[in-house]
Formats: sequence, C-alpha cells, structure tokens
Amino acid sequence: MDHQKILRMVDHTLLTQTATWEEIKQICDDAIQFGTASVCIPASYVKRAKEYVGDRMAVCTVIGFPNGYSTTATKVFETKDAIANGADEIDMVINLGYVKDGRFDVLLDEIRQIKGACGSHILKVIVETCLLTEEEKIRLCQIVTESGADFIKTSTGFSSAGATFDDVALFRQYVGPQVRIKAAGGISSLEDAERFIELGATRLGTSRIIKLIKNEEAHGY
Repeated sequence: MDHQKILRMVDHTLLTQTATWEEIKQICDDAIQFGTASVCIPASYVKRAKEYVGDRMAVCTVIGFPNGYSTTATKVFETKDAIANGADEIDMVINLGYVKDGRFDVLLDEIRQIKGACGSHILKVIVETCLLTEEEKIRLCQIVTESGADFIKTSTGFSSAGATFDDVALFRQYVGPQVRIKAAGGISSLEDAERFIELGATRLGTSRIIKLIKNEEAHGY
C-alpha cells in the first residue's frame, strides 16, 4: 500500500503527560509535511496549536482521557471548551463502569450529549477494547451506532493493550454502515497499519508511523 494513503488516515498523536510545546509544534510540522488526517494532542495545547497550524491541519483532542469516569457534565464542558479553542475533532473515552454495570442507556445518553456539544465536528468514541468482553464490544458497537457518533475507536493507548486485528474485524461486522473505525495504540509497523486498513479502519491513532517513514526509532503510542 502506498505510504501516502496510510498517512492520510493517521491521527499523528502526542498525549504523554510531559509533552512540551516544542514537541507539540514538531508533530504539527510533521503532520503538515507528511499530510496526515490530524494531530491528536492534549486539550491544553489546542488553542496554541490551532493558531499555529491554521487551516493547514486538523486538530484533534481527547475528552475524559484516559479513564473515562468524569461526569457527563464535565465531559460536555471539556468538549465545548475544546471546540471553542479550535479543535476540529473530539476523541472521548466512555465510562467503562457503566458498561460493567450494564447501564447502557446512561452511556448512550452521555455519548449523545457529547455529540450534541460537538455539533458538526467529528466525534470518535474510545471504548478501550482490552478491558471488554466480546459481548460488551458487540453491545458497544450498537450503542455507538445509535448515538450518532462518527467513529468507534479501539483504545486510549494508556491501558494494558492497544488495537488488535480481531477487534477491528469485529467492529466492522457489528457497527452501522455510517460508523467509521479508528484503530489506536500499539501500531508498530507499516505492515500492521496496512492490515488495519484492509480490515476496515479508516483512521489510525499512532505516534510511530511518521517516525518509521523518517527512519527514526519508533516507540511510544
């Protein structure tokens, strides 16, 4: 697969707790140079990053990250604040406790409220597959489809594992046709990236792909 096709699907990501502005600026420069789908960065850098990139690159940020157990009101506020600061896309983390308690109606309402706060902006729903049973994954495919969100996303990259081929294949089987798939966390080679795309992912959350193309040591998210 052509490298440029892969790059166009990458959310070039830096979400480490110690991320500095110089590091954020560098991934913005790299994303523009290599033509990625977006940069995915902490909310505290969104305003400065959007002022820096302007219309040259989409800016994505994360909400309720990485644990997902903030209140719905807090997540809605975070979303509105991020968009006011210039975010083009939002990646939210679900409340996994609601999943384990079977409170899928509350979870659906939360996603819908955040989608409402997003307006026309893209919303991706992070479900953290490594902490779910297969039954829970299937149910969440249905919830995300019902919610009106744009993407279902495998992982935060901050838990015990990231994206797997099996999970992306399962998502493709059970989400509605309007829901796209983002594979994120642990994508360590161009071959893996290509396989995720073949299985149905249209976004890849990773910090490694550009490093690999630049022949740099690829580690991290």
